Amino acid sequence: MPQERSYRSPRGWWSKFWEDRRGNVIIWQMPNIPLIAWAVFTVLSIAFLGRVADVFSWLGSAALIIWCFLEIFKGVNYFRRVLGLVVLVFAILILVKSL
Repeated sequence: MPQERSYRSPRGWWSKFWEDRRGNVIIWQMPNIPLIAWAVFTVLSIAFLGRVADVFSWLGSAALIIWCFLEIFKGVNYFRRVLGLVVLVFAILILVKSL
C-alpha cells in the first residue's frame, strides 16, 4: 500500500517561536490561576503593612515562579517558554536582592 504524502511544509523555527501546534499565533492568553494569584497577592502586599505584607509578597513570588515553570515546560510556543524563563530569572534576582 503506498504511503500518503503530506504536502504541508514542516514548521520552521520562526513558526514554532510564534505559533502553537495548530498554526495560531499566540502571544497573549487569558491568565491562568498562578498569574491571577500573583496579581492578587501583589495587590494585597501593597494594601497591608508589616509581616502580613511580607507573607503576601512571598506568596505572590511563589505563584509567579510556579507560572514561570508552567510556561517553561508547557508553553504553547517558544515565545511563551522564553517569556517564562526571562520572568523566572528576574523573579529570582528580585528575591535574592530582597534577602
